[in-house]
Amino acid sequence: MAVSSRVDPRQAIGRAPELLTLEERHALVGKFIALEIYTPQTLPLRRIEAIGESAAECIEQLQERGLDPLRFEFVRLGPPY
Repeated sequence: MAVSSRVDPRQAIGRAPELLTLEERHALVGKFIALEIYTPQTLPLRRIEAIGESAAECIEQLQERGLDPLRFEFVRLGPPY
């Protein structure tokens, strides 16, 4: 499914995947997202830190922001139900 022209993927950055609207979730199906890996030392919030067509694109976005890609997991978004 192609990204809807009404949905800007950058609007998902900083939000929890569970809090995306149905329209956003449908529009972003198949995209990769980067979420910080949980460790007892960091207890990260489950927020989308990068979104793209591939894990490599997410890595680029993280590096541009000065974040270490090794601290993130990359997940492909599936349909909301």
